[in-house]
Amino acid sequence: MTDRFRRLLTATTALTFGLILLGVYTGAIGAGLTCGARWPLCDGWMGLFPANWASFVEWFHRLVAMITGFAILGSTVAAWRGGYSTRIKYATGVATVVLPVQILLGANTIINFGAAAQVLHHAAALTILTAMVAATAWTFDGASSPAETRSDTSASESTADADASPSSD
Repeated sequence: MTDRFRRLLTATTALTFGLILLGVYTGAIGAGLTCGARWPLCDGWMGLFPANWASFVEWFHRLVAMITGFAILGSTVAAWRGGYSTRIKYATGVATVVLPVQILLGANTIINFGAAAQVLHHAAALTILTAMVAATAWTFDGASSPAETRSDTSASESTADADASPSSD
């Protein structure tokens, strides 16, 4: 397991957690409602000139969500290309599969603002966070990489074979 991969997953998990906190604040002040019927453009030209604080918060939430989404995708690609354990691959894969659903649910919280939309959006966010926390925790496990697992297994088999071989005494 490389330290670089651990740092990537740790940073991605921290970004995901920070995004959830920002999302709670965004929903609490009703920032998505500033978009009204103009979603996805909202206030200002492509969000570059937000009309007020709530509009700025909405656009900032989107920016952080985009960065976090790319970090999740990068983590998944790194896990699958790096030959890490199956559970890490599938955990990052779950986060990646839920990601587009989360994006659609985020749009739904603006278009159909209500408790059900908020609950579904946060449930998807927590699913992604859980998958990323699990993948990150597993990188600190001793047998997270197939190469490490194979070398540990072959070393123990060699020791067992040496112990089992008859001596010529």
